[in-house]
Amino acid sequence: MISLFCFILDAVVSIYVWILIISVVLTYVQPNQYNPAVQFIYRVTAPVFEYSRKYLAFLTIGGIDFSPIAVIMFLQFIPRFICSVL
Repeated sequence: MISLFCFILDAVVSIYVWILIISVVLTYVQPNQYNPAVQFIYRVTAPVFEYSRKYLAFLTIGGIDFSPIAVIMFLQFIPRFICSVL
């Protein structure tokens, strides 16, 4: 049962990490803002990015925001930590 929980947690985090990566790439491409897929990605990732930019402001160096990297590293740490404790 614990291994199933760890598998599901790892899968959900992996999917969300890919959504974060897609969101970062979309900031460079600047697609149509009215596209439902783009709106979904922005709605799902905006709260995380706003929070990280607020509390990890020191990761903005020379106008480049490195906080998404910190968020991805933190998200990948969570399942490994939780599953190692269980």
